[in-house]
Amino acid sequence: MKPDMAIDEIIDNFALLDDWDDRYRYVIELGRALAPLPDDARNAANKVQGCASQVWLSTKTTPNGAAGPVLHFVGDSDAHIVRGLIAILLTLYSDRPAREILDTDAIALFERLGLREHLTPQRSNGFRSMVDRIKADARAALATVN
Repeated sequence: MKPDMAIDEIIDNFALLDDWDDRYRYVIELGRALAPLPDDARNAANKVQGCASQVWLSTKTTPNGAAGPVLHFVGDSDAHIVRGLIAILLTLYSDRPAREILDTDAIALFERLGLREHLTPQRSNGFRSMVDRIKADARAALATVN
């Protein structure tokens, strides 16, 4: 995925696509552009529970003084559409301060993009599980500095 791609660009691209088949293809394309997850990151500690497909999220935390820790995420899935959802989440959350991660509502974005009504309930639940995992990692990172 282009490292400089912003969440606003994804939102704008979604708005340009009227047909849901095109939007699905776009989500899959976002997933294809994800950097590959190293094999050693495909482990039980990184596996996200509550997802129907296999999902791994690896978190790296970097101290950032008074601003608090910054979290960097990499992720992967064995399902194309889920890889795309991971790409959207990483664009939204990766390389952000933990406090900002906790204040950012990915579920509202999910709704705004119209994903909830166009994905299966299992995929929607998996999306929530990924968000919960990311926010738990942000809380854990903050707990180590307090």
